[in-house]
Amino acid sequence: MRTSIISILSLFILSTAIGQNVMTPEQLIELNRVSGLGLNKDKSAVIYAISKVDLATNQRTTTYHKVRLDGLRPHEIQNVDAELNDKHVSPDGSKKIIIEEVKIRDVYGSDYYPNMDQSKMMIYDDLNYRHWDQWEDGKYSHVFIEFPNGKSMDIMANEPFDCPQKPFGGDEDYLWSPDSKQVLYVTKKSYGTDYAVSTNSDIFSYDLDTKQTTNLTEYNKGYDTNPSFSSTGVLAWTQMKRDGYESDKNDIIILFQNKHLNLTENWDGTIGSYSWGEDGKKIFFTAAVKGTVQLFEIMVPKSLKQHEKAPAIPRMITEGQFDIRGIVGQKDNILIVGRGDMNHATELYSVDIKTGNMTQITHANDELYNSLSLPAVQKRITKTVDGKELISWVIYPPNFDKNKKYPTLLYCQGGPQGALSQFYSYRWNFQLMASQGYIVIAPNRRGMPGYGVEWNEQISKDYGGLNMQDYLSAIDDLATEKYVDKNRIGCVGASYGGYSAFFLATMHEGRFKSFIAHDGIFNWKSMYGTTEELFFVNWDLGGAYWDKMNKAAQRSHTLFNPSEHVEKWDTPILIIQGGKDYRVPIGQGLEAFQAAQLQGLKSRLLFFPDENHWVLDYQNSFIWHTEFYRWLAETL
Repeated sequence: MRTSIISILSLFILSTAIGQNVMTPEQLIELNRVSGLGLNKDKSAVIYAISKVDLATNQRTTTYHKVRLDGLRPHEIQNVDAELNDKHVSPDGSKKIIIEEVKIRDVYGSDYYPNMDQSKMMIYDDLNYRHWDQWEDGKYSHVFIEFPNGKSMDIMANEPFDCPQKPFGGDEDYLWSPDSKQVLYVTKKSYGTDYAVSTNSDIFSYDLDTKQTTNLTEYNKGYDTNPSFSSTGVLAWTQMKRDGYESDKNDIIILFQNKHLNLTENWDGTIGSYSWGEDGKKIFFTAAVKGTVQLFEIMVPKSLKQHEKAPAIPRMITEGQFDIRGIVGQKDNILIVGRGDMNHATELYSVDIKTGNMTQITHANDELYNSLSLPAVQKRITKTVDGKELISWVIYPPNFDKNKKYPTLLYCQGGPQGALSQFYSYRWNFQLMASQGYIVIAPNRRGMPGYGVEWNEQISKDYGGLNMQDYLSAIDDLATEKYVDKNRIGCVGASYGGYSAFFLATMHEGRFKSFIAHDGIFNWKSMYGTTEELFFVNWDLGGAYWDKMNKAAQRSHTLFNPSEHVEKWDTPILIIQGGKDYRVPIGQGLEAFQAAQLQGLKSRLLFFPDENHWVLDYQNSFIWHTEFYRWLAETL
């Protein structure tokens, strides 16, 4: 509690000193969090949830709300299920999909030795023994069909595969066919080492009459995900072509007149989320565009001949310095979407499909934001070392004065191929960073979508190469401004951004006075030996460190490996690590901290034993923020 009081007091002093109200960690964590659930059954209103965190009790509560599309005031509702169509219920209303965990394989010592029922040890003969933040326990999520007589049937009986897919799959992984005779579901039907090295998920169809399962996407070796039917019965899904490449170009595929048509094959971008238009004649989707996420539409062809002769070209509906954060639903010429930017958490908006004009529907956080002085967010263009244009977002402190000097942070994005758009994080929050008096520059370096497939793909097998030069080009360019205090520049990031901080610490030539690395990769050799999704390191690094004939792999594991150059570290570093992070396992943070300590560097370890690759506990999140700014105050 002492640290909490000191933090609150220091933030209050900062706010008073600069004569304004600015965002604090407490306010950020306790923001109203809006999520659109869909249109009600007659499409007259939007149904949405508001979640609220109470930091003192470390609890989150959710309420449900309804607002009519004709502009009446929203009101809270109690029975949200009565308002929405239930996709679990078959279209004819006779059957229902339920999801249950099924024990398929023996794992625990007590499974093999029943009289040793207190044993919790595990026995594995293959890989995929853990995933994200959970150990494999022999149980799998299966799709069941519940019949009117109360009986249910496992359509994946005895299969060691998951639907929904773990760890992040949801109800987008299964659906009924329009005639209620089939259930479609997504899973990756591979096991053990094959599962760990592959991204080959498929869409399967189970026929209730024949009891037969058909693989609808067997021809494709990468991801097949998110199946959905149009109002006219056409099946669509998203697809990546190459096995093992989790950030491949994502396209929209439709099953049209018994042919698989790639609607976005010739478009130089990658799909985020998508939704059928209500008449089945077009599909709406989101995609990254030059540091933002925008809304698009693409027409469905009227015939195969039309598609072959003149493939449809996506039309961008919205434009502006914001992100479209999901499509909620459509009523006539209006779409309901989530929208936000670096200064605003998600709210719901209506979009005129023809003009792109937007109207805010929900106002869950207007009162708070109207009471704050907000940072300015500006786009800055820098020339890269190879003559390309690098776009960065620069976030300035509230009431920025160009005649003053400010400490500055280089933000390094994770992913590595995630879009650096107008996102709003509850930890890596640029509004909060700027509100504490820091200028932040966030470069859209090599490896990010929104600038074409070539730019997006360049980073693979070149982790320590051009994208690192992009970071240095961006901060060097900004540092030419008189308002940047060149003696107070820091570098921060998580995941691949944490790796970036570790690697830049070996080559920055005195640019930075402080580093912060959260769940970053420090040693590619131990990372390769302990991470769970091996397809990622195989693709992006080029392969295993013991494959001495593999030039790409050897380059990644040596030249681009921070641990191989750690003797060059000469700058204070804060290292943050989650104990249940199996993607970037605990050894990465501990190795880095030990290397810093043994070399006599000012360093600190924040260890969150119950957190995975993220920080999900609310009080842990508050401490994360407090320690983040305490470190910067000490070192910048």
